Amino acid sequence: MVELLPSILSADFAHLADEVAAAERGGGTVIHVDVMDGHFVPNITLGPPVVRSLRKATSLPLDCHLMIDNPNDYIPAFAEAGANWIGVHYEACPHLHRTIELIQNHGMHPGVVLNPATRVDVLLDILPMLHHVLIMSVNPGFGGQNFIPFSLDKIRRLAEIRQELGLAFRIEVDGGVAHDTIAQVVKAGADLLVAGSAVFSNGSAEQNARELLAVAKIASGEA
Repeated sequence: MVELLPSILSADFAHLADEVAAAERGGGTVIHVDVMDGHFVPNITLGPPVVRSLRKATSLPLDCHLMIDNPNDYIPAFAEAGANWIGVHYEACPHLHRTIELIQNHGMHPGVVLNPATRVDVLLDILPMLHHVLIMSVNPGFGGQNFIPFSLDKIRRLAEIRQELGLAFRIEVDGGVAHDTIAQVVKAGADLLVAGSAVFSNGSAEQNARELLAVAKIASGEA
């Protein structure tokens, strides 16, 4: 089943609860939270205090994407703040197995994120432990970027591995997911679709979310 994950990076933070509520009415089922530290990626966004406030505003799962160095130092704080899913970058975790166990031990679903230039095969040994794998289809750091076309090959490869190994992890895609790309992403094998600018950019989050999800469901054969 395909799901739409509205990314609050593109929302109006002065009205965050209202924006999230509108995206939920449009069919969003998980809220995607981009955490950036200004070191691992060239931008600074938010941390556990915003997640804690967001937790009060919605009952939807919070998918926290940690684009940060030393994620192990912050995983307990995000768990305490109310995160449900945690995604860490393969490129930022020298001891990835330990990090995945830390996420699990704090009662959250673990995911691993791959930058555009990182091949999916590096995750073969760790895949049975994962709830989701997030394919970055832009270079992380800023919203509103154009989709990188070779990301589709990575999604297809990951879907093949999932089938070959008989695993159930979800395939998440983030970056440039919009009306003109979402069908291709779904047909390649993704089922968790992160969209920021395409949902929140023009103040019509409910309508935008509904339209994106409709296109995705047609592409997946669910509609």
